[in-house]
Amino acid sequence: MAVPKIGISIGDVNGIGLEVIIKTLSEQKILNYCTPVIYGSTKVVSYHKNIVAGHQLHVQTAGTAAEAQPGKINLVQTWLDDVDISLGTATEESGKFAYLSLEAAVNDLKSGDIQGLVTAPIHKHAMELANFTDIGHTEYLGRRFEGSDPLMIMVSDTLRVGLVTGHVPVGSVTSLLNKDRVIKKIEAMNRSLKVDFGIERPVIAVLGLNPHAGDDGLIGTEDEQIITPAIMECKKMGIMAMGPLPADGFFGSRTYQKVDGILAMYHDQGLIPFKALSFGTGVNFTAGLPVVRTSPDHGVAFDIAGKSEADPGSFRHALFLALDVIRQRAEHAEWHANPLVKSKGKFRPSEDDREED
Repeated sequence: MAVPKIGISIGDVNGIGLEVIIKTLSEQKILNYCTPVIYGSTKVVSYHKNIVAGHQLHVQTAGTAAEAQPGKINLVQTWLDDVDISLGTATEESGKFAYLSLEAAVNDLKSGDIQGLVTAPIHKHAMELANFTDIGHTEYLGRRFEGSDPLMIMVSDTLRVGLVTGHVPVGSVTSLLNKDRVIKKIEAMNRSLKVDFGIERPVIAVLGLNPHAGDDGLIGTEDEQIITPAIMECKKMGIMAMGPLPADGFFGSRTYQKVDGILAMYHDQGLIPFKALSFGTGVNFTAGLPVVRTSPDHGVAFDIAGKSEADPGSFRHALFLALDVIRQRAEHAEWHANPLVKSKGKFRPSEDDREED
């Protein structure tokens, strides 16, 4: 079986995206597991290669992703324009080329010319300047793949944290919560844990919205009136959901070590503890899509752009998680076609083949 073609969108050209891409793909053993397809331009990649110290990257151009060659790092020339790179700055131009890279990669993802997508970080203001109308990658992918209901899940070796609401103001969270939405997100997480991560009977911890999960209605009624009924409905469906649980005590007591997935009600409730515990090795995975997309858990890091200081660990983990999920989905489909087939486990290089983080 041919190794999967993994598309890579380069993100903001003024940030660290290409730096972590170059550092990751400079490890030649990566080519044993996938065929990388970068969406960008040779000029921009060459610019960043010149400032990434101590790493060699040999890239060949491919007319299309369909023409990408195994055993090579391929680049689909997405534009021919000269690019004014202003490291560490959000500009309309940097947003424009990040958008072009992402759009070309997603077009090939939809057509099946690539089997997965790893997205380097974009800058929301730069994207807005370039007339990108979505809040972020997750929302964009949800729109491009009509009928899907994407769920952001932050993944590390010890944590999987999903979000009921994503990139929205904290003041809007309560108005966006309702029983049906919470049920759909619990169902989506349960399905992803089974299909994408190979967990037969996942246990999901659902966090409460308010301090002390509402303290029996003394500190807000959302936990009692929205989240608890949603959990009860899911239990009737056979989903092993528990909660609502006070977020501080849940993480403080390390109860997160005893569950397969965690569903937070809003962005910072889930991502602050996740990044405190896993920053640098975490991955943003978009569940609920018919395709596989991952990204590193960090942003454009304008403060260190161009200094060759960025840690590629999270991007490397994102690439390998995409391969894990592609393989797991194939095995899940094969299992349903033939229940005698047994899972072979995660797609990971051996310890001898894998570079240390």
